[in-house]
Amino acid sequence: MQTIKLEELNEKSFLEADIDKAILAVGSTESHGGHLPYGCDTYVGYDLALEVAGKLSRTVVVPPLWFGMSLHYRHKPMAVSLSSETLSLVVKEILESLVHWNIRKILVINGHDGNIPSIEIAARDLKLKHPDLGLAVLDAWWVTAGNLLPENTFEVWNGLGHGGEGETSIGLAMFPELCDLSQAKGMVPEMDPNVKLVWNFQELTDFGASGAPEKATPEKGQKMKQVLVDYLVDFVQRMDRQNWRYERS
Repeated sequence: MQTIKLEELNEKSFLEADIDKAILAVGSTESHGGHLPYGCDTYVGYDLALEVAGKLSRTVVVPPLWFGMSLHYRHKPMAVSLSSETLSLVVKEILESLVHWNIRKILVINGHDGNIPSIEIAARDLKLKHPDLGLAVLDAWWVTAGNLLPENTFEVWNGLGHGGEGETSIGLAMFPELCDLSQAKGMVPEMDPNVKLVWNFQELTDFGASGAPEKATPEKGQKMKQVLVDYLVDFVQRMDRQNWRYERS
């Protein structure tokens, strides 16, 4: 059985595994209401990373990042946050470490909205420095899952929301022992579909969550997980065939 967690390898087993791909999950430690654990974003991203890596060859999963940029969520207890600048530097230096050891096919799975700009900056800088690098980012799995599943999968807001129907569902599928639906409360804000109004989370909801977490089920969560894993495995395999470059016609 192949070892896919980097922290469980050693010099000998790492070299024997001939690793050429790595997956990094970036999450957060912050409130998701009374029904989900603070580490929800990291648990989800890391679970996906492990499932995907287990279906691939020569792939290792880097220990996840438990801290992200969560300053806009700290009105509820509690949030342990990095600044956007610090997070970007941390992600960049982790990826640089992988490149140094000749791992040049990297997938980043992000679990938290506040991390998206920092990861984008780190990825752009690294790609400019290492043009031959194969680097891909799933920056919003909650949007991707909604796009991949049938339109009638979710009851409210296409499953969206911080700690909402989709995120709570995938939590129920992945770590049900840490979820408490009796505390599930959220609100759906009216947001412009085309122009982003910059917000702090207390402007969107009176609770630690938005959306409709009370509509969550483990069955929906399992569907989300399955389509994401299947898609990512296929993506990485396609990238290997394409040398991690766009096809052009």
